[in-house]
Amino acid sequence: MLERFEQVFVRANQMLIGVMMGVMFVLVFTNVVTRYCFGFSFATTEEISTFLMIWITYLGAGLALREGRHAAIDLFQDLLPENARRAVRALLGGVILLFLAALTYYGVKIAHFGWAQETWAMQIPRGIPYLGVPIGAVVFGMHLVMMFREWVERDWEGGPIKDETDIIEGVSP
Repeated sequence: MLERFEQVFVRANQMLIGVMMGVMFVLVFTNVVTRYCFGFSFATTEEISTFLMIWITYLGAGLALREGRHAAIDLFQDLLPENARRAVRALLGGVILLFLAALTYYGVKIAHFGWAQETWAMQIPRGIPYLGVPIGAVVFGMHLVMMFREWVERDWEGGPIKDETDIIEGVSP
């Protein structure tokens, strides 16, 4: 049952980000066309696109984690014996979860503080775009918790990255 929940959660996260990216593309493309072809632009387009970019970034961080796409310096980890490396990664995972908890807490406080102010173009509470931070932190944390063992083992979706040739595979002849 947990495996099914994880599949639905990941798929819903992917679809939400895809929709947000599609909306952002349409808005920016439309604004470019109207600005350069017709001499006017929509004031709300930039604001909505900026807010969508923030939400996409925070909601997509957990998906990037699942594929091992976050920048990391793991040279020192790689020098350790296997058991010590796992222990260090488990400790780092715990630290990340604590950081995400703090980010959620303070993100909610900032969103609450911004609720009394309005955005410039759309005149909506600033707390709405600010909610991307705590919600994204919770989603990221859920991804990490659901795949904690795989993260400690560096068993990424799509297979582990072993060396530089895995990164550029298929690029050179």
